[in-house]
Amino acid sequence: MMSRLSMLTLGGRRRFDDLSEQEILALAIGSEEEDGQIYRAYAARLRADYPHSAALFDAMAEAEDEHRRRLIARYKQRFGDFIIPIRREHIAGYYARKPVWLMRNLGLDRVREEAAAMERQARDFYLAAARRSTDADTRALLGDLAAAESAHERTAEALSEQHLDGAGRDAEDAVAHRQFVLTWVQPGLAGLMDGSVSTLAPIFATAFATQNPWTTFLVGLSASIGAGISMGFTEAAHDDGKISGRGSPLKRGLASGVMTAIGGLGHALPYLIPNFWLATSIAFAVVFVELWAIVWIQNRYMETPFLRAAFQIVLGGGLVLATGILIGGT
Repeated sequence: MMSRLSMLTLGGRRRFDDLSEQEILALAIGSEEEDGQIYRAYAARLRADYPHSAALFDAMAEAEDEHRRRLIARYKQRFGDFIIPIRREHIAGYYARKPVWLMRNLGLDRVREEAAAMERQARDFYLAAARRSTDADTRALLGDLAAAESAHERTAEALSEQHLDGAGRDAEDAVAHRQFVLTWVQPGLAGLMDGSVSTLAPIFATAFATQNPWTTFLVGLSASIGAGISMGFTEAAHDDGKISGRGSPLKRGLASGVMTAIGGLGHALPYLIPNFWLATSIAFAVVFVELWAIVWIQNRYMETPFLRAAFQIVLGGGLVLATGILIGGT
């Protein structure tokens, strides 16, 4: 009775050290089957935009199928036709696959990272299990599985060179960069521009009308957070990304809302300083940095000529700033 209880963990799962060779082999079969399905899911998600990477994952799935067939043949030779239904989730401490393949907007770099992690996890686990094993046959089996995973890793590298040559990788990286710009940079830039420029007039009008730093800070805080909430919801609601291809509305709304609030808070926070003229001087310096940051982002990611971006942003921001000062000073 106690020996049976010792084979169970608190969660009702078996310990790997308590598995028989038959159970280990069945576990390996299930693991190879699941990995093949994951690679096919990656290929299906990437096929439209990244055909070269999709071909790579199709080939990796076929390699997993071949491993599974070899394992099944060995299992049948030693233990018969019935394969024990044992999976990763039944084993305590066994590596688990994160369900990232279920994500709708899974980036190319993330897919490649997850695939590399899958290979490393499988290889490292089998090596560690082989070192812990005291049974000669089980140790040999685990060593064979570790060698198979290492071979698979080398195969993946060779397939990557075959399917992802320089031109193919550059083309897919360009698509991934474009998606990053559409999902994160463009809405974030729009938010930063709105938060930095649109809040200039109310903040500096309040500052010069009251010359009260605390009142100015409260106006700037409310204007910045309110604008951030408004911009975030507007960005998320007006385009679901399915037709435009701009990506997740949640990500775009988050980028736009956060950057809008940051843009306004940048020149509102100096008014936490009690000295009005010191706070105002720092706020002017912050505005200068904000406007040039917008120019740099436009030039770096949106490919807007630097001089044109500088003229548009600095001129527009200067006019709004001047408007706020004039209104507040009257």
